[in-house]
Amino acid sequence: MTQQELERYLWGAATALRGTIDAGDYKQYIFPLLFFKRISDVYDEEFSNALAESDGDLEYAAFAENHHFQIPEGAHWNNVREKTVNIGTALQEAMRAIEQANPNALFGIFGDASWTNKDRLSDAILTNLIEHFSQHKLNVSNVPDDQLGNAYEYLIKEFADDSGHTAAEFYTNRTVVKLMTLIMDPQPGESVYDPTCGSGGLLLNCALHLKDEGKEYRTLKLYGQEVNLLTSAIARMNMFMHGIEEFSIVRGNTLTHPAFLEDDQLKTFNVILANPPYSIKAWDRKAFESDPYGRNLWGTPPQGCADYAFQQHIQKSLDKKNGRSITLWPHGILFRDTEADMRRKMIEQDLVECVIGLGPNLFYNSPMEACLLITKTNKEASRKGKVLIINAVSEVRQDKNIAFLEPQHIERIYAAYKAFQDQNGFCKVVGIDQVLSHKASLNMSLYVSNVNSSDTKISLNEALQNWMQSSAELKKSMDELFRVIG
Repeated sequence: MTQQELERYLWGAATALRGTIDAGDYKQYIFPLLFFKRISDVYDEEFSNALAESDGDLEYAAFAENHHFQIPEGAHWNNVREKTVNIGTALQEAMRAIEQANPNALFGIFGDASWTNKDRLSDAILTNLIEHFSQHKLNVSNVPDDQLGNAYEYLIKEFADDSGHTAAEFYTNRTVVKLMTLIMDPQPGESVYDPTCGSGGLLLNCALHLKDEGKEYRTLKLYGQEVNLLTSAIARMNMFMHGIEEFSIVRGNTLTHPAFLEDDQLKTFNVILANPPYSIKAWDRKAFESDPYGRNLWGTPPQGCADYAFQQHIQKSLDKKNGRSITLWPHGILFRDTEADMRRKMIEQDLVECVIGLGPNLFYNSPMEACLLITKTNKEASRKGKVLIINAVSEVRQDKNIAFLEPQHIERIYAAYKAFQDQNGFCKVVGIDQVLSHKASLNMSLYVSNVNSSDTKISLNEALQNWMQSSAELKKSMDELFRVIG
C-alpha cells in the first residue's frame, strides 16, 4: 500500500462507527484495535521467520526471544475473529491477556474502552470493524514502522479535526512541534522529557529529528507523563508504532504526583518540551505552597491559573549543566500582572533565553495567539543577561479554523533564534534590565512591532466614510432582523 492508501484504509475503520459513537470517542476504539492487529501480525511474521531459520522447529519459533511481544494462546487477532457472538467480551479478554503477558511494556496500553457494552457496540458493528482491519496484513514487511507511524500520526490529526473540543488535550499542532524540536536540537544519548505529553508528538519528533539527520536516535532517552488514561495509552502505542522501544510514559498528574524521581528529588533532564494545559483552575494550590520537591522556586501561582506551576516544574526538572526547555503557552504568560513577581524572579535569574510570539489559531478550537518560552539553566556567554524577542505573529498560514507554519516560516524563525541578533521589525535582543524596567513584562509590542504603519494609515475622511458605511450596513441588517421576527 502507498502511504495514502494506508491512511485511507485506517480512516475507513472510523467511518464504521459514524452514527453510533460520538466522534470524540473514535480514538478509544480504533487505536487499540489497530495496535492489537499490528502486534498479532508482527508476531506471525516473527514466528514465520524463526521457523525458516530453524528448519521448521515449531518449539523454537514460539520462544519468547524471537518475539517483541508475547501473545498467549487464545488471545491472537485470529482467535477473536473467529467469534460470532459476544465479540466485545472476547476482545477485552484478549487485550487483557496480552497486557498481562507483557507487564513491563504493555500494562494498561489498550485503555479502558467499554467493549462489552452492546448498546454502544453491537456484535455486528464489531464484526465490521474486525473484518475491515483484517483486509490487510499489518506486519513489518508489508507496512514498515515509518509508514505505519506516519499513518498513526495522520489518524491522531484526523481524530483531532473530527472531535472538536477534545482535540487540544492530546494533539499539538505538528508544524509548531517541528519548530520546537529544531530549536531544542536534542543530541544522541540525551534525556528528553515532556511533563504533559498528550499523544507523545513532542517526544517522538525528537527521535525522528535525529533519525532524519542520520544520527543515532535509539540512544535518546524519552520520558513523558500524561494525566489522561486513554491519551497516555495512545502515546505509548505511538512510540511502538514508530518502532521506538526505549521510552517511559507514565499516567498521572504531574503537579500532584510527578512520576520521575531520583533519591526523593525530581529527576532532571537535558531537554524539556511541553504544551501544558493552559490556565487550569482545578489544581491543588495549597499543596504547591509547601511543595516537597521545591518547585515553588519563584512563588505560588493564583488558584485560577496554574501556568507558572507547570513552568516552575519544568525549570526544576532541568539539568543544571546544559538543561534547556521550550514551552508552548498563550501570550498571557508573558505579561499578566498576577504572575509578575514570579516572572520577575525567572528573568532576574537569567533563565529566559528567548520568547517567540506565534500567530493565532495554532491551538485547537481557540483563536488565541501562542508563544514559545525558551529557558536555559546555563546560557552561552554571549547570551547571558539578554533575552531575544521574536515577534513572528505574521509568520503563519490560516487554513479554515486552524493555522499552521509553512517551511519558510519555520526557517525564518529558527534562523533568527540561531543568529540572536536584531532584525528590524522582526526580532530584538534586549537586556534583562530593560525587561525588568517594564515590570518584568515580556509583552512583544514593548520591544518589537512588525505592524507596517504605512499599510494601515488612512485619512480622517476615509475613516469617517468607513464608519458611516458600516453604520448603514448595521441599520439595514437590524431592520431586516426586526422584519423577520416581527
